[in-house]
Amino acid sequence: MSKFIYPRLSRVDIVSIIIDAQIMDISERHLLNPNPDFVTNLFTRVLIALDFFNEDIGQVDFDALEQFENPESHDSSLHIINLCNRIRQVLDLVDCPHRFTLKDLIRPDPNRTEFFLSAIMNYHLYRETKVKQLTELMNPLTDIEEQHQLLQGRVSQLNAEIADFDDAREKESPLLQEAEAKVKELRQTIEGLNNEQVKVRTSLKKLKEKSGEMDKEISDADFDLLKCDSERQELRSRIVQSPDKLQRAVEEKKSVREKAKNDEMSAMQSFNEKTAVEEVYTKVLKKLSKHLAQMQVIQEQVNSAKFAGKDCKALKQKKSDDEILIKSLQNEVVKRQAKVKDFNDLKKKLEKERYLKFEEATKEVNTVKLEVESRRGLLEARQKDVEAVVAEVDSITASIASLKKSAAADQQALALKCEEIIKEGGAPICFSVLCPPKI
Repeated sequence: MSKFIYPRLSRVDIVSIIIDAQIMDISERHLLNPNPDFVTNLFTRVLIALDFFNEDIGQVDFDALEQFENPESHDSSLHIINLCNRIRQVLDLVDCPHRFTLKDLIRPDPNRTEFFLSAIMNYHLYRETKVKQLTELMNPLTDIEEQHQLLQGRVSQLNAEIADFDDAREKESPLLQEAEAKVKELRQTIEGLNNEQVKVRTSLKKLKEKSGEMDKEISDADFDLLKCDSERQELRSRIVQSPDKLQRAVEEKKSVREKAKNDEMSAMQSFNEKTAVEEVYTKVLKKLSKHLAQMQVIQEQVNSAKFAGKDCKALKQKKSDDEILIKSLQNEVVKRQAKVKDFNDLKKKLEKERYLKFEEATKEVNTVKLEVESRRGLLEARQKDVEAVVAEVDSITASIASLKKSAAADQQALALKCEEIIKEGGAPICFSVLCPPKI
């Protein structure tokens, strides 16, 4: 299986990344000459910063501590072992080509320490970039959700306004029907009045023609009357003194006078007829003025009805514009919903990938736990073997102590015998040669 080859970060880059992440305040000098305490502290803080290690993992169960005679002396060693196992798990998780050992914590090598830190810092940079990409993907999704909520509020508001318009239209529909009926009636009355007006105008035109003819006749009669007066004056000037001629002139004058009277009577008659026609005209004029006033009132009503129709048309136009706006907003909402659906699908896909990675991580953790439990069992068996060896050693030391006691007793007995022999023989003997020094 091929291992991932990490880009080897320089010492300056590692120091800058650790300082920028606020993990620890270090310098290049610490990495050139690392000591065990510094390496342990550095890896602990790095793993805590990356959420791979916490204080509870470094602690040991009380049941495990009871297996040791002096547990306080094993605290640091157990912490180092747990840290080593955790670092090894993290490096296996990121497919590090080199294996981390306990020697890298106890006797750290600068090159290996720099290599392992480079691998972990590469993973840290990779994770930060992925987190930034996810946040950049999630921010427009939240904005779209807010816009979707605003559009839903706007659509509900427009639906409420449409409902109000529909209610107002239903309420005003009987008034509108009544106004339309009145408009129809007024139009019919206007048509009737227009017909009557046309008839009255034709009759008035005929009467005007007749009055013109009568005026012409009156002017002719006046002219004839003047002519008669002039002839009478001329006849008076021609009057002679003879009775025959006078009688003849008187008769002529009488005939002329009678004719003038007849003309005057006809003129009076024509004048009376004209006055009667004039009275008829005045009456017709009054009726026409009344009809005209009525027509003006009707025209005003018709104009008001037209304005009402215009207002109705304006309301209908506004309603159609609102419907078009609502349709456009609905289309926009559909588009935004499609975008939200796409983002939800992307979110589900990312969650699925995260879930799969989490399952893989849990599987690896479970395998590591099984390995740790198996190693714990081996350690417990080894601990039991060590306890058995310690018990055997204790028994051996006890037997050695008993043998030493018996040897000391034998030496004392030999020393006493030697003293007796010396007393009997009288020769001095060095007890240092006979009795070796005590251990």
